[in-house]
Amino acid sequence: MKVIQKQRNSKMCAICGLDNPYGVRAPFYSMEDGSVMSLFRFREEHQSYPGRVHGGLIAAMLDEMGLRALWAKEGGETSYGVTLTLETKYRKPVPYGVDLVGRGEIVKSSGAFLTASCAIMLPDGTTLAQATIKYLKLTPQQIQEGVNEHEEMCYLIEDGITEITLGAAA
Repeated sequence: MKVIQKQRNSKMCAICGLDNPYGVRAPFYSMEDGSVMSLFRFREEHQSYPGRVHGGLIAAMLDEMGLRALWAKEGGETSYGVTLTLETKYRKPVPYGVDLVGRGEIVKSSGAFLTASCAIMLPDGTTLAQATIKYLKLTPQQIQEGVNEHEEMCYLIEDGITEITLGAAA
């Protein structure tokens, strides 16, 4: 599927923050179908049991994709919000140190509320974890007084990725 644009990364977010030494530092891409995708790897620092990623970080990645799916659908990084509910299904252990693919899409949007469906998969399309997430749309100032979203979401590092292919799991 064709990448329409790369989304910005932040400074310190646990998922996309490029200045966070313990973060995932995941890149996100707005796709031609209005979804968001990410190509990333969890690291050993993200483990619960050896060989497995901590469930809280899995949920955090799914949550990050949900709001970024709104950016992909709207074609920009102008809408923000906070998570109201996050229903996560852990299908298989999520390993660290391997290539993973994330995908999120908005499945419902009405007024100040939206719902996203997100998944973390292996490159062959095997779903490892998925979530349905509900958000309340808010401005950055409503979320945190005095925040400057342009200062925090300051990194746009192009990487030449123009297409993301996801295999069909057997």
